[in-house]
Amino acid sequence: MGCAPSIHVSQSGVIYCRDSEESNSPHQTTTISQGTAATLHGLFIKTDAADTIPSVITYQTRQSRNKSHGERRENSGGHICIEAETQTSHTSGKVSATEECVGPMRLTQEPIQVLLVFAKEDGQSDAFWWACDRAGFRCNIARTPESAVECFLDKNHEIVVIDGRHSQYFEAEAVCRLVRATKPSEHTVLLAIVPQTPLDQEEPSVRPLLCAGFSRRYVENISVSACYNELLQIEHGEVRCQFKLRACNSVFTALDHCQEAVEITSEDHVIQYVNPAFEHMMGYHKGELIGKELTELPKSDKNRADLLDTINTCIKKGKEWQGIYYARRKSGDSIQQHVKITPVIGQGGKIRHFVSIKRPHSDNNKQVQKINRDGDHSQSESHSLRHRDRRKESVDARSISSRSSDAPSLQNRRYSSVARIHSMTIEAPITKVINIINAAQESSPVSVADALDRVLEILRTTELYSPQLASKEDDPHTNDLVGGLMSDGLRSLSGNEYVFSKSTLPNMSQLAIPVTLNDIPPAIAEMLDDEDQWDFNILELEAATCMRPLTYLGLKIFARFSVCEFLSCSEATLRCWLQVIEANYHASNSYHNSTHAADVLHATAYFLRKEKVKGSLDQLDEVAALIAATVHDVDHPGRTNSFLCNAGSELAILYNDTAVLESHHAALAFQLTVRDIKSNIFKNIDRTQFRTLRQAIIDMVLATEMTRHFEHVNKFANSINKPMAAIEESSSNSEGSDNEGPASIRNSPENRLLIKRMMIKCADVANPCRPLELCIEWAGRISEEYFSQTDEEKREALPVVMPVFDRNTCSIPKSQISFIDYFITDMFDAWDAFASLPGLMEHLSENYKYWKGLDDMKCKSLRPPSPP
Repeated sequence: MGCAPSIHVSQSGVIYCRDSEESNSPHQTTTISQGTAATLHGLFIKTDAADTIPSVITYQTRQSRNKSHGERRENSGGHICIEAETQTSHTSGKVSATEECVGPMRLTQEPIQVLLVFAKEDGQSDAFWWACDRAGFRCNIARTPESAVECFLDKNHEIVVIDGRHSQYFEAEAVCRLVRATKPSEHTVLLAIVPQTPLDQEEPSVRPLLCAGFSRRYVENISVSACYNELLQIEHGEVRCQFKLRACNSVFTALDHCQEAVEITSEDHVIQYVNPAFEHMMGYHKGELIGKELTELPKSDKNRADLLDTINTCIKKGKEWQGIYYARRKSGDSIQQHVKITPVIGQGGKIRHFVSIKRPHSDNNKQVQKINRDGDHSQSESHSLRHRDRRKESVDARSISSRSSDAPSLQNRRYSSVARIHSMTIEAPITKVINIINAAQESSPVSVADALDRVLEILRTTELYSPQLASKEDDPHTNDLVGGLMSDGLRSLSGNEYVFSKSTLPNMSQLAIPVTLNDIPPAIAEMLDDEDQWDFNILELEAATCMRPLTYLGLKIFARFSVCEFLSCSEATLRCWLQVIEANYHASNSYHNSTHAADVLHATAYFLRKEKVKGSLDQLDEVAALIAATVHDVDHPGRTNSFLCNAGSELAILYNDTAVLESHHAALAFQLTVRDIKSNIFKNIDRTQFRTLRQAIIDMVLATEMTRHFEHVNKFANSINKPMAAIEESSSNSEGSDNEGPASIRNSPENRLLIKRMMIKCADVANPCRPLELCIEWAGRISEEYFSQTDEEKREALPVVMPVFDRNTCSIPKSQISFIDYFITDMFDAWDAFASLPGLMEHLSENYKYWKGLDDMKCKSLRPPSPP
């Protein structure tokens, strides 16, 4: 026998039966006599006799099977409660827990509980009853204000629906105030049922309901769907918000027990919260702090004005600041603190709060200095204390041997080896710098020591040249460019692999017979006469050569720089090599094809003609740079390193997810070169020269990988720009001019390496510095390549590394603005300061204004919309 259907008997004697998926509302009705209905199991029969009305009816869509239908019990208030179980099979009526996320917290929300407060049963109460069942909510009905409060305190309902249509039974506002007077109601949504307003009357104000404590109102409507929709809106709106707010209590509990002092202020620096650790450290009670501005509190005079300006400037930009700060306690004394201030971004991308985490700053070196200044200890004791801290991590071989005298000799030898390692003088350069700063701190004033502390904190990080994006509110285009270009993927490999096609490697016997430079068609030769100009149009050459610009431009540029003479190879060999390399660029790529390689070769040759660049490099450097520019993207698949790593490609596995494409370009270039004597341009140079040339080419190709972009730029600026500027400034102040100083800086082996890296990096991403039409075309090509990658990531269920590059929503002007701001401006400023490139910088400025103009017009395309 199956389970009995759910049966409900209304005041009019109508039975509502629900035993199928279609029975979501009281449509199936049968009239029976009251006496017959009284014999049914588990039914509530409504009559007009007040003493027969139960105060509370509990109706739950799911209960344990061993609970009998219609079980009667007497609660603490003497009210009769009849529980009727409903067996529902429709999907919408399932009761299940749902998951919600509050930041990193993952929460489980139990089925929502609803309390219906109706003095009498009618169509409206029935409608909410059925709506609760359809939504999968657990529902209770209370008939009196007292039983409503009692039931609410027992269940802590998320939603309370109070009937406000019939004031002869109870006042809805009074019931609302009773519920609001309880502590659990802080996170409860109260809904008032109000009667419909006649058409000839003015709509009443909701202010009395709001003042009483109601959250919403519902105009009388006995449609189950209307009630169901109202409940769903409340669930997805107020209930979920209140659920998340309740979860915040756990966060504040953690803050209250945190040992570090925590202070939260508004964007106007009004204190909103301090934890007990803050009260203990500062000597204030939170009641004395909350609501006050930081400017009202006494400040320590030990903080320098420039430090305060630095802090304010940093945090107002939405960036985190941390360092040493002096704060004045309530007692009047100053305490030195290590402070981290983090802006919290809220609605509209604006700073809404500042979170300060503070802890007392203790430094043994400073304690020793204070002791010395106060004269409380002798100089010898100070010396001993100062060096005790330095030795605390070292290993004393004698103490080790004495502690382990009974241990086996093997263990003694191991301890002795450890002691020798600690006594060795092998140090990395950064370790030496840190040790020098530590030594300088001991004899420095407090202000200088504090500054050196901040320097040490920065130097001890692992990624010294990796910039830190402040927060998620940064331009999403910048975030995606950084994530897509400066990382090797999420390391979440899948079964979808991007495999390079082996068919792209050409058969040498099928290549055209090499010809000389004199055999170039006249129209193309005339076009190449302007290749020494920065405004040379590579796209016209692409069209004229039928997508083979690299071979023709390469022949002209390599001849201009006497590459064949330096390599002792024939022009035919060079032509064959250029054909092989160009054949291995993918013409199907919109951006990373042989035209891009030719464009980078042209930019490299243009830079090599600049006086300071030419004076810094020898011929081997020039040849290496031209070859590196030619091969730097050979066999590029039109996808980023992050994509290949996420897809688990063969190349990513081969190169361990590190500089995957750049390593492949360099390796394949030499494989293609040496596999056939007809195209081996290195066949006639000696082994030593080949090794030097090969190393220079590999280093330059690897420099085009973006994860070390900021390292290369910073090293170039600090090692070349700044020393040369200092020398030139000192020379201008003196009578004579000495050119040997700058030349010695440029010509050192280390700095020549930095110059070559910077040169190919600038050539590789010089598109924003090209004339406007070329800049626009290249922007369209790279965007299309990124769009194609995003399409494939979505199609293959791979992580989307650059979500903003969705062809349906992306703003190309915004992406160009972000790229120029984040990668291009600083790099070309440094390169221009060295190589003197006013024309390029003028193009860059004009192009940036063009993209800003389109963005200001809210235009997302490459060009402004055509006038109507």
